This record gives sequence, structure tokens and C-alpha cells, in this order.
Amino acid sequence: MLASIEEKVFQLRDHIQARVPSGPDLHGHAAVLLALTDEPDPQVILTKRSANLSTHSGEVSLPGGRWDETDPSLEYTALREAEEEISLPAERVRMLGPLWPRTTRWQVHVTPWLGVISPDIPLRPNPGELDAIFRVPLSFFLADPRIRTDRITIDKRDIYLPAYQYRGYEIWGFTAGVLTEFLVKILGAPIGHRDGVPMRVLG
Repeated sequence: MLASIEEKVFQLRDHIQARVPSGPDLHGHAAVLLALTDEPDPQVILTKRSANLSTHSGEVSLPGGRWDETDPSLEYTALREAEEEISLPAERVRMLGPLWPRTTRWQVHVTPWLGVISPDIPLRPNPGELDAIFRVPLSFFLADPRIRTDRITIDKRDIYLPAYQYRGYEIWGFTAGVLTEFLVKILGAPIGHRDGVPMRVLG
């Protein structure tokens, strides 16, 4: 599966890269890492944010965070935040490239980055930020076992996103949006509304 993912990302690289923000001032921007394990059924690395945080407490998310003035790029931001949050060394990530930037409901502009890591690499949650790290096989999302379909409005557009339950973790909202767009545009997953209408994704 990884080979087909890499081939598709390579084909789309110039198209996606043209949308990635760059420059010396990236205030208001953030980056997340969609890390896949290098195995026949790759697993996505997800986190559960600490219940003690003031924003998005207890929510499932991808490792990542806001751009810092010392970050030379958003790719660097994604890797730095992943190391801070889940102890994933940047040199242990084989970066494939960016995915489509997205804007959250709170007008934060987020660029996801796709990377591959060894399934054996030890990961540890930063206790000040996370309550847990867990992994979900891509095959789980490809089967589309959603528990509901959420409708959210971003930039005056209605976006429909699946929500999932995996071993007690609810995966929804922005994180589900990044995953859905990846599954549809990179893997060609036939994820749609329950009534058969194709899923509308950003990008």
C-alpha cells in the first residue's frame, strides 16, 4: 500500500506544493504530521490531547502545532512538534511531502505533512500535552465504519465528514477531515455520504 501512496504523492507533489504557505512570517499557520508506519497495512499515529488543556482538551488529533518564529518552514514545524509531543526524532521520519492545507473553524491555517516511520520506533506522550498515543490501521478507515456524518461550515462551505470510534477513541472534526481527504485523494477510497452522495472534501 505504501508504494501506491508514494507514487500518488509524487504525482501530485507540484500541485500540492504550490498551495503550501512559505515565507519569513507564517503567523496564523500551523502544521501536523500524518505519520504512517512502514508495514503492509500502515497504521496512522494519533494522539489524545490532555484533558487539562485549555483548548481542544481530550480530543483526538495528529501530532503538530503552530508555527514558531524559529521554524524555517512548516515542514520543520510538523517535525518539531512531533518530537515535542510524541518523542519522534525528526531524523527517523521519511518525509513524503505535504498534503492539502486546510483552515479550521477557528481560522488557523494548517498544512498536513505525510511521513513514514518504522513500526518499532518507541513513542512517548508528552504528559503536559497528551493523555495517550494510539495507532489505527488504514484498513479501518478504508472500511468506512463511521458512527455518524458531521456537517461543518468552513469559509461559508458546508463540509461533510465521517466520525469514527476506535477502541474508545472518537476521531472526528479536523483530524477526520485530514484523514478523509488523504483517503479519497491519495488512495481513491469511495468514502461518501450514507445516501450515496460523494464526500465533499477541501482542496
